[in-house]
Amino acid sequence: DPYPSHPEGPVIVSHLIELLPPGAILILGGLLVPLLPGRVKPWAGVAFPVLGFAHLLALDKGFVQTLVVFGYELTPVRVDGLSLVFGYVFFIAAILGGIYGLGVRDGTQLTAALTYVGSAIGGVFAGDLITLFIYWELTAVTSVFLVWAGRTERSARAGMRYLVIQVGSGVILLAGVIFHFVDTGSLAFDKLIGADGLLGSASLGVLLIFIAFGIKCAFPLLHNWLQDAYPESTATGTVYLSIFTTKMAVYALARGFPGTGVLIIIGAIMTAFPIFFAVIENDLRRVLTYSLNNQLGFMVVGIGIGTELALNGAAAYAFANIIFEGLLFMAMGAVLLRTGTCLGSELGGLYKTMPWTAALCIVGAASISAFPFLSGFVTKPLILDETAAGHHLVVYLMLLFASAGVFHHSGIKIPYFAFFAHDSGKRVKEAPWYMMTAMVAMAFGCILMGVYPEILYRVLPYPMEYHPYTTTHIITQYQLLLFSALAFVFLQKTGLYPPELRSVNLDFDWTYRRALPTVVGWAVSTGRIILDAVRAPVRGLLDRTSGLIYRLYGPEGVFARTWTTGAIAFWAVVVLCGYLLYFMLR
Repeated sequence: DPYPSHPEGPVIVSHLIELLPPGAILILGGLLVPLLPGRVKPWAGVAFPVLGFAHLLALDKGFVQTLVVFGYELTPVRVDGLSLVFGYVFFIAAILGGIYGLGVRDGTQLTAALTYVGSAIGGVFAGDLITLFIYWELTAVTSVFLVWAGRTERSARAGMRYLVIQVGSGVILLAGVIFHFVDTGSLAFDKLIGADGLLGSASLGVLLIFIAFGIKCAFPLLHNWLQDAYPESTATGTVYLSIFTTKMAVYALARGFPGTGVLIIIGAIMTAFPIFFAVIENDLRRVLTYSLNNQLGFMVVGIGIGTELALNGAAAYAFANIIFEGLLFMAMGAVLLRTGTCLGSELGGLYKTMPWTAALCIVGAASISAFPFLSGFVTKPLILDETAAGHHLVVYLMLLFASAGVFHHSGIKIPYFAFFAHDSGKRVKEAPWYMMTAMVAMAFGCILMGVYPEILYRVLPYPMEYHPYTTTHIITQYQLLLFSALAFVFLQKTGLYPPELRSVNLDFDWTYRRALPTVVGWAVSTGRIILDAVRAPVRGLLDRTSGLIYRLYGPEGVFARTWTTGAIAFWAVVVLCGYLLYFMLR
């Protein structure tokens, strides 16, 4: 007993640990950052996530915190297998993101990063829909400052569009929660879809919640806020943004909509369509945002299948993706820091002066491509195997195509055009030590999970026995990688591969950023022309009508004159006779 004279001491400490929700330490730490000395501020991005992770490890699995507010029972904290796997990787990513950003002296960016991460962590441990909504909106309001941290006109506009979409997702979520509560009387954040897994039989509230989750998960046609906002942030800010928002949405889908059949179709489309945009994109950080779309699709497919193995696969792939996708964004952030650009047309030859960054980038590229003995190889097959076992043949073939495609645009294109390809002539310093430290840790995580997958399998929501290193898995994956590499070489040698050029690629956001304003502008101008054309005739008609009324009812008008008693009696008789005649004719 560490408190022999005060036995209540351990009890008090235990109550304090249970009182704070996971992520609260980061939120409070973020608010304290402006009060810290300048040299200490960057270290707050490491210290508070470490303290928060220690706090999470002190909570027991199965712990539930309940709270009664205005007569309604809420569950601010629920610790179970699904929330823990996301909580663990969120804290790991937060710590490494803090190390990566030790060179940041911008207090606003540090505050935004810590409060954003804390809000996302709080969201994955929320046990009721109201608590989830609060954290959902906090992630939107805090993360937008990371976009604005770019401090350019483009980042300001992109940040405003990002904020509108993210807050709009929260408004839809709140509306769905209200309708759901009216229908069921429950605020519990558990499985929201019926046993049949069909959205057609779901209530309006559940449908709205599903749409809100889909916006944050970047469903097809709702995805462009990723490509619009993330590349406009700073080198460090983009790393944070790439990790938390979409993975929080993946967690929410896994919690609320496991086994929802339409997610299989949505996820398959998500894996396929970004490949074509990524191939022609020049901005390498924007290529990675399309890659993020592609990777989210695999997780969504796993959630849609809904078996325990598939849900384990979605959680495992989210865990691995945070590490290797974060590593790729870190590598491109280091390139941006040293060269001032991430455009493929302006890079190349950087391996000569940034060899360690190039090597670590290749580790991340190989991991996302699912090379054996790296993290992608031991996580993606969980989803692929369950897709095949469920007899989703078309979806399975789409996932194989997407697996080859991701090697094409992220496994090859990113390191090739950044560090090799043509020599840009740029001779810059290697990445700073703190960036290198974070990237080395990320790369080590990719290798550790690939070599020793049990370390990840043990923390997944459902117990399982799975052996990724089978002959079938290895041969299939090497075939995909080989043919994808051959296709890249063939296209490069024949000149068919789209060149890296300064350009603007049109995606669905063109409809509301260009087409819709154009249509509205045309409608307004056409309406103005029509109004000008009819204004004169209408004004003339109104003038004539008012003149007639004035002549009849004006001071000298017919109806303004005084009538004699005889005239009034005469017209009364005429009206009475007319009425009698009409009555008799009926």
